[in-house]
Amino acid sequence: MKNTKRAASLFLGSMLLFLGACQQIPKKEKPHEKPREKVEPPKQIISLEESKSLFDNYSRNRAGLIETYEKEHYPKEEFHVARFVSWDFDTIKQYIAFIEQEAKTAEVDISSLRFYFANYPDKNDFPDKDRIEHARQNSIFILPAMEVDGQDYGFYIGADGKAKLVKDAVGEQGIGNISDDREKSYAGFAPNLSTAPPIYAAQSLTLNRGNSAPPPPHDY
Repeated sequence: MKNTKRAASLFLGSMLLFLGACQQIPKKEKPHEKPREKVEPPKQIISLEESKSLFDNYSRNRAGLIETYEKEHYPKEEFHVARFVSWDFDTIKQYIAFIEQEAKTAEVDISSLRFYFANYPDKNDFPDKDRIEHARQNSIFILPAMEVDGQDYGFYIGADGKAKLVKDAVGEQGIGNISDDREKSYAGFAPNLSTAPPIYAAQSLTLNRGNSAPPPPHDY
């Protein structure tokens, strides 16, 4: 009996010590997460009804003209008018991060993004030998712009690391035909004369080579 009482006392004491030790261990607190600020929709967001109307306007006023043109010039080929251009989301995020990085290095601010309408040539390959998947198909390319003297201009990064206006490189004189006294560098919106190498050594900020196609069966 004494042995039983002694064993019970030891067990009870051990349990009390164990519980006491557990209470002394500080609880790990979860790191405080700052609540994300709610993002309001841009005022340029349009309704599904309006987007459907815009899509139908293109079908009536543009797509038919393109199809007629293609049939007249290439009667033996089937041609479907492109209705959208897409890039995967990771590519768009990489592009935004890249142009922000280049603009920051050049000490300029991106004021807007321009989406230019474009048309692929009737060839099998681009100049860099990448394959043209949809010859003669419409496309778009994206160009960042910066503000200079109150106006937005598309820009690229020159070989000297400075921001330069696209209009000075591919304007009336044609690409690659600009003289040193016309090619200006822009940093902090202040133009400075530059003696940079030809623009072929520069860094373009223009995004293209997206996936263009007719609308998928379940859109519009």
